[in-house]
Amino acid sequence: MTSDLVDATHPVDAAAVMGLLPNRPRLLALGEPTHGEDVLLHLRNDLFRQLVEREGYRTIAVESDCMMGLVVDDHITSGAGTLDEVVEAGFSHGFGASEANRELVRWMRAHNEGLPAAERLRFAGIDGPLEMTHAASPRQALTALHDHLAARVGADLLPCTAEVLDRLLGADDRWTDPAAMADPARSAGRTPEAERLRLIADDLVALLDAQTPHLLAVSSRDEWDRARLYGRTATGLLRYHSCMADTSPSRMARLVGLRDSMMAANLLALAERGPVLAHAHNGHLQRDESSMRMGGLPLRWWSAGAIVGAHLGDGYAFLATALGTIRHRGVDTPPPGTLEGLLYALPGDRCLVDPRRLGAALGNAEPRVSPYYGYAPLDPAHTDNYDGIVFVKDAPPTP
Repeated sequence: MTSDLVDATHPVDAAAVMGLLPNRPRLLALGEPTHGEDVLLHLRNDLFRQLVEREGYRTIAVESDCMMGLVVDDHITSGAGTLDEVVEAGFSHGFGASEANRELVRWMRAHNEGLPAAERLRFAGIDGPLEMTHAASPRQALTALHDHLAARVGADLLPCTAEVLDRLLGADDRWTDPAAMADPARSAGRTPEAERLRLIADDLVALLDAQTPHLLAVSSRDEWDRARLYGRTATGLLRYHSCMADTSPSRMARLVGLRDSMMAANLLALAERGPVLAHAHNGHLQRDESSMRMGGLPLRWWSAGAIVGAHLGDGYAFLATALGTIRHRGVDTPPPGTLEGLLYALPGDRCLVDPRRLGAALGNAEPRVSPYYGYAPLDPAHTDNYDGIVFVKDAPPTP
C-alpha cells in the first residue's frame, strides 16, 4: 500500500464527493459494476439522502423502464398506489424485488409528505422499455402522446385519429416477439404499418414542439414533461424496432447504441429541471467509448454518459464503482496487481478515491479478470475519465 493511495481516499459521503468536483454538477452519475447487489443500492440511497439534505438535489434517476418509472413518481409525489403495487409495477429488469429499492421509495414518499409540489423529490427511470430479449410495443407511449395532444389542440392538426393509430399498432405481441432479437425477419419494425407509425410519431413530436406556447399555457409543467417523455419513448422504440429488422453486420452495435442514446435523452431532459443523481451500470455512465464482443463480433458505441458529458461538460460528473468480492458469485479477493487489488488493501469497508492522485499508486496495474460475467471490473486505463471511484470491499448475498 502506498501513501499516495491512502492520501487519495475519503469517506463516501456528499461532502467528500463535492470536494472532488469543481462545482455542483447538474447530473451526478453513480455507477455500479454489476446489478443485483443491495450493498451498492443502500450506498446509493445513503448518498442520495445526503445530496437532498445538503446539496439541494431533488431527483434520482435509475436504470429502469422510463414509462414504468412514472408509477413510482406518482406514488412518491401524490401517494398513488401501495408500496407493494408500486415496486412491482414501477421497476423493470426485476429490480422491484430489491429491498433497497423498496427502502428508497418508502423514504422518498415519507420525505415528500406535507411539502409543496416544487420541493418534492422526484423519481425517474432512464432506460427505454427494453429487455435483453425484446422491446416493448410503442403503443403506451404513442397513444399517451396522441391523447395528450388530442385533448389540447384541434383535431385538424393531428396526423391521424386514435382509431387509425390503434389499427396500425395491431396486437402488442407482434412487437414483443423474443425471437426477433436473434432473427431480424421476425421483427415488425419495418412493416408498412411500422414505417407509417414512425412518420406519425415524428409528426406528433413536431406538433408538440410547434404548439409549445399554447400547450404550456393549458398544461402543467409535469404534463408537458411527460408528453415530451412519451414522444422520446415512442420515436426511440420505433427506431429500435426498425433496427431489430436490420440484417446488416452493424445491427447489434446500432441496437446497443440506440439504447444508450435513449438513456442520454432522458437524462438530459431530467437535468433541465434541477440537479439529478443518476444510478446505472458503469458501462452506461462512463465517458469512454464502450466496447464488447457479441456473437464473436466486436461492437463499439458511445454510452449514455459519454453523450451527456459531451453536452453538459463539467455539468456532468461520473463516479465509477468497484467491488472487492462477490463470493456468492465466485468473485474472490482481487489479485494485488489489479486496481481492485490495490483498493482492497485499504482499511475500512468502503471509500471514495480521487483518481487524479492515483498515478504513482497505479503503476503497472492490470485490469482484473472476473470469473463472473455479470461483474465488470474497472480498467486502469480509463481512470483519467472518472471524477471519483467508489470502492466497496465485500458484497454479502442479498437476502
